[in-house]
Amino acid sequence: MSLLAKIADIENEMARTQKNKATAHHLGLLKAKLAKLRRELITPKGGSGGGTGEGFDVAKTGDARIGFVGFPSVGKSTLLSNLAGVYSEVAAYEFTTLTTVPGVIRYKGAKIQLLDLPGIIEGAKDGKGRGRQVIAVARTCNLILIVLDVLKPLGHKKLIEHELEGFGIRLNKQPPNIGFKKKDKGGINFTATCAQSELDAETVKSILSEYKIHNADITLRSDSTADDLIDVVEGNRVYIPCIYVLNKIDQISIEELDVIYKIPHCVPISAHHRWNFDDLLEKIWDYLHLVRIYTKPKGQLPDYTAPVVLPDGKTAVEDFCLKIHKNLIKELKYALVWGSSVKHNPQKVGKDHVLEDEDVIQLVKK
Repeated sequence: MSLLAKIADIENEMARTQKNKATAHHLGLLKAKLAKLRRELITPKGGSGGGTGEGFDVAKTGDARIGFVGFPSVGKSTLLSNLAGVYSEVAAYEFTTLTTVPGVIRYKGAKIQLLDLPGIIEGAKDGKGRGRQVIAVARTCNLILIVLDVLKPLGHKKLIEHELEGFGIRLNKQPPNIGFKKKDKGGINFTATCAQSELDAETVKSILSEYKIHNADITLRSDSTADDLIDVVEGNRVYIPCIYVLNKIDQISIEELDVIYKIPHCVPISAHHRWNFDDLLEKIWDYLHLVRIYTKPKGQLPDYTAPVVLPDGKTAVEDFCLKIHKNLIKELKYALVWGSSVKHNPQKVGKDHVLEDEDVIQLVKK
């Protein structure tokens, strides 16, 4: 029996099963089995592995990486070529783009790499089409833009989300607040710090035993579902922010546009006429959470043209030094910082000081 057949069987059984307290345990088990099979699909067991598609993975350049995901012929290539001035082959038939086409834009001093990924079709997570490689590249992005056709958005949006979820990509979500620690002995130690609507000790045990884990500490710090627990146990999930780009707004009325504007995480544009690009870029900047640090050589004015761009969460002075050169941190005596992260301008700080957007820094060596 092939993997796909097994997956289909389990999905059918889940669809047949009623959802209530009595069946929660059974459904939890099925979900865990499904997650294991899915993982085998993504990373086939053993073997030397077939050749990866030609020209698929692209070297990471710049400060952030954005992937364009969408069905064929929704205007991903037009959007890329109008944003970055890169020519990605555009034609009126489906599947024009066959490999990843990279482009780079400079925005607010940061170099952002844009990747035009080939069109995803239904069943990509089961290895249909070029889907597997497309989604593997999507996993490495800092932000995913799902490009949708404004005339048929919702069906497409659900399908694409389903494909990405099946690959362990979680969009616009935070990692579940669950503590999970394997042990050598002592059985399963289950604590919940707040009321749980779905999981109880029994269900947790059955899900873990599916993974052959019999000794672990599990702490639930929020109301979690079986899926959240499986995500934590699998441990290969990536949490990526996502913006829905509704393309081809030149084909709808103003009233419809007003409705679209109220949807969260959503930007309507027209790639062909270049409408609303500034709004899209502004939103991309918000979602990337990049921090710009300006450098100031001793006795000179700060250089505002080329900031050092750091990702959110890695903005200490130490990270700044490592970004420039790995030996710099050894020679650092202290740093002088001007800006919103300090109380006085300038202020002497050590390597653990956390910098904020648009701070100016001067390094003093030993």
